[in-house]
Amino acid sequence: MAEASSKRNTIGAEELLGHYANMVRIRAFEETAISAAKEGLLLGALHPSIGQEAVAVGVCGNLETTDFLLSTHRGHGHTLAKGADPAAMMCELLGRAGGCCGGKGGSMHIADFSIGMLGANGVVGANILIAAGAAHAIKLKRENRIVACIFGDGAINRGPFLEGLNWARVFDLPVLFVCEDNGFASTTRTAAMSGGPGAVARAESLGIPAVEVDGNDIAALHEAVCQAIAQVRAGGGPSFLLARTYRLAGHTFADPAAYRPAEEVEQAWKRDPIANCRRMLLEQGVAEEALQKAERAGEAEIAAAFERACHAPWPDTAAAYEDVQDVGAVARGGS
Repeated sequence: MAEASSKRNTIGAEELLGHYANMVRIRAFEETAISAAKEGLLLGALHPSIGQEAVAVGVCGNLETTDFLLSTHRGHGHTLAKGADPAAMMCELLGRAGGCCGGKGGSMHIADFSIGMLGANGVVGANILIAAGAAHAIKLKRENRIVACIFGDGAINRGPFLEGLNWARVFDLPVLFVCEDNGFASTTRTAAMSGGPGAVARAESLGIPAVEVDGNDIAALHEAVCQAIAQVRAGGGPSFLLARTYRLAGHTFADPAAYRPAEEVEQAWKRDPIANCRRMLLEQGVAEEALQKAERAGEAEIAAAFERACHAPWPDTAAAYEDVQDVGAVARGGS
């Protein structure tokens, strides 16, 4: 297994500040969404990624707009970091017109083709196979783009993990697989249900170069992701990145996460990726005022997005019949 180094001089203060600003706005978005859910404004499931913002920014912040992204049911941060409009996303969560999926997809099925975000997915591991398919299409069409596929550690024990990675290796597809390892598959510790040495060894057994990195260290992530993307984009075939992080919130907004000792969560908060990045910036001489400005801007942007969503109209009832597949006369009994 290759080890990703954490050479902080590989990312400048200006770029690091941009990553910090993105992480702050992701957290603000999720905290606002959680409040909306608790108030009954958001129906359906909501899976926050508080504590995992560095993975979203480190991966998606280094993709091109033309690159494709596949995400999980915990995909708000990935989508925002890829460049989606937070107001359109908030409208989607609230089921309003103007949502990036017309208010039909909700939290677990966020998608925005205009920025290459092909969709979050409520089926664990399903996005891995979709990513392999998208990458195969890119190769067949000889397009200058790659696919990034982010999934949780719970997905490594499902069939699509082996099938998707194997297909990508056999056909040397341009896809970066990222396992966002927060230690839990829903409410179960992944380690208790995973045989062998884990995801990295499984990727390597298929001949896919794999790197493990601290998913709460945005500088280390930035370096590892840039190296992996460069290899994939140069035609080197698939690459695999394991980013170890920790979900600081519950599995869903309503989950008190009582299955985790309070001391464990308290220790995890000390490794909060946003706080870590803030310390890095201060060490690099970035002024406190600049950090506060980024924080205020992020919070204001998300507050405005929520306000817009709350006042957006409900979708027209006729929209329920749009985007629905018509299978033709044969299926309806015609000839």
